[in-house]
Amino acid sequence: MSDQRFIIEMGMGNDQYGMDYTKAAARAIEDAIRHSSIPLFEATGLPHDQMRVQVTVGVADPSQVDCAALAENLPRGRASVQAVEGGLNVTNPDNGTVLVMATAAVEAFLPIQV
Repeated sequence: MSDQRFIIEMGMGNDQYGMDYTKAAARAIEDAIRHSSIPLFEATGLPHDQMRVQVTVGVADPSQVDCAALAENLPRGRASVQAVEGGLNVTNPDNGTVLVMATAAVEAFLPIQV
């Protein structure tokens, strides 16, 4: 049985002082989730574990993202997180501090109902 996407939300997050890509990605995911309210489960009685959640985060250095930790913190569904090249690093020319910005797309899928 294949899945059908029923929601996609986008978010942005940053880490201003620690150059922590996972923290910036977590904030981007939280930003996306805050924009969502899914009454579908209450209306239909479907359990949340039927939902597959696929998260893609974009950062300048994807190897620095702890995708497993991010997936564990998602509140609903069967989650997977993938880090890809994207986002943005901005260097403060006065002190060399790097601001890490991440973007996230959070997609939710349910089995096609026939």
